[in-house]
Amino acid sequence: MKEIVIEERLIGKKHPPFIVAEMSGNHNQSLQRALQIVEIASKSGAHALKLQTYTADTMTLDINEGDFYINDLDSLWKGESLHKLYQKAYTPWEWHKDIFDRCRKLGIICFSTPFDESAVDFLESLNVPCYKIASFENNHLPLIKKIAETGKPIIMSTGMASVVEIDEAVKMIRNCGNNNIILLKCTSSYPASPEDSNLLTIPHMKDLFGCQIGLSDHTLGIGVAIASVSLGSTVIEKHFTLNRDDGGVDSSFSLEPEEMKNLVIETKRAWEALGKINYSPTKKELKSMKFRRSIYVSGNIKKGDIFTKNNIKIIRPGFGLHPRYFDKILGKKASCDLKIGDPFKWDFI
Repeated sequence: MKEIVIEERLIGKKHPPFIVAEMSGNHNQSLQRALQIVEIASKSGAHALKLQTYTADTMTLDINEGDFYINDLDSLWKGESLHKLYQKAYTPWEWHKDIFDRCRKLGIICFSTPFDESAVDFLESLNVPCYKIASFENNHLPLIKKIAETGKPIIMSTGMASVVEIDEAVKMIRNCGNNNIILLKCTSSYPASPEDSNLLTIPHMKDLFGCQIGLSDHTLGIGVAIASVSLGSTVIEKHFTLNRDDGGVDSSFSLEPEEMKNLVIETKRAWEALGKINYSPTKKELKSMKFRRSIYVSGNIKKGDIFTKNNIKIIRPGFGLHPRYFDKILGKKASCDLKIGDPFKWDFI
């Protein structure tokens, strides 16, 4: 599977998972807090910080009723109009340069999700290294085409999309001559439940679309993300905040700094544990082979004595004959005198 390069960082199965901290609206409309999130995300070990680039007017209409009002009882944002929600959550465009500059200073990759074509033009002016396509935009083919035409790597969430829709978007990107695609398995509910994560889709999606697959994870904690690595996930995206108690539009399903740090550590461990198909002792296990079972003399034996369960035994350590030969040895005669503790050898028969 093709490796993807983002600002000299290699992403692929031969490398630890690429961990993306999603700021979203957790800056709570404070540039100072946004820059602090960058600092703490970097200290937590995240490899990238992701923004969202839109305005309320590029997302929806300023209507406070009907289709534009959130009535869903299960929604975190019940009682909000879409326009007011996006006003509350958006990252002001004039902040972007400061955030990008801070990321570059700290050595953490910064990129964004544009939600319309004007956002792509703006991000190009900031020399963004790659693009994210959100689940809610994966059917916005004109936007996808414009992003693909930049030639930059694309990470696309697949939440809510059918196989046909994913295929349509992937073909749009590839028809633009852009093959730098990573698809993210995503469940677009907030928070998402582990039961709805369906991680077994990851290897299937990899085979179906012939590209790297990652996970955009909205579940609580880090267990689902770690599990995804065992199925081939090369990118993990999680929402990130300084403290859930501070509130914010996405805070309730965002990771705090210590959790992000653990995510980086544990996903790397999961990746390291994948290894290769192997049924032989590892180099380090070879040192432990001596503590396996083998056949030993367990009673003093004179030449000509019969080997019985009373004078030979399968015990530790492992310097004698393999236990598979025990029944074959029983009833045979000793070729020499033997003492307790001798590791059994063929020439004893």
